[in-house]
Amino acid sequence: MAARRRKNDFIFSLFILVLSYISNIQGKSTKYVTCGSVIKLMNIDYKVRLHSHDIKYGTGSGQQSVTGTESKDDANSHWLIKGETKKQCTRGKPIKCGGTIRLEHLITKKNLHSHHVKSPLSGKQEVSAYGDTRGDGDSGDHWMVICDNDFWQRDTPIMLQHADTDSYLSVTGRTYGSPIVGQTEVVGEYAQYHAEWQAMEGLFIHPTDLKSHHHEHTEL
Repeated sequence: MAARRRKNDFIFSLFILVLSYISNIQGKSTKYVTCGSVIKLMNIDYKVRLHSHDIKYGTGSGQQSVTGTESKDDANSHWLIKGETKKQCTRGKPIKCGGTIRLEHLITKKNLHSHHVKSPLSGKQEVSAYGDTRGDGDSGDHWMVICDNDFWQRDTPIMLQHADTDSYLSVTGRTYGSPIVGQTEVVGEYAQYHAEWQAMEGLFIHPTDLKSHHHEHTEL
């Protein structure tokens, strides 16, 4: 069992390494963000990427912290797009504007989450990463994609509205000290302040992948 676990850890580490260093690989163009894609999300106002890591909040819920980072290369900024809890979305299917998704942190397998708990720096609504190692959590992991088109377009900013509390995924601009020095506070905000995000680097699954097994990498 230990040998198998080490092998699985090695394979996963290799996958992350490949995701982190592939650059400018040209693939078939698609303008949509799709189910099953692995992406980085950048806040439009603060230019930080949505980030998490195996570090828990010292206050509030004590769940895994979620922050913003200026680094473009950090593997801890990869998020897998999934359907709602206990519902499957079709791999490669474009995400509808107004649709509900989950974002699973690729390395720790926890879901982007929020709830009525105060955030550490500003006292706004805490955003955390929550769930078990299978990527299972609860309805606090559900986010509605707010955009003006029929589907989430890669070159167009969107907002993510938390389904349980109606708050918007946002950045305050306040920065943490040790042990996450310089990383930015991510919160739930009830006004649409600093709440626009855009899909940046990623591994984008195409609608035809179920037949052809092709996908497109952008710079990770």
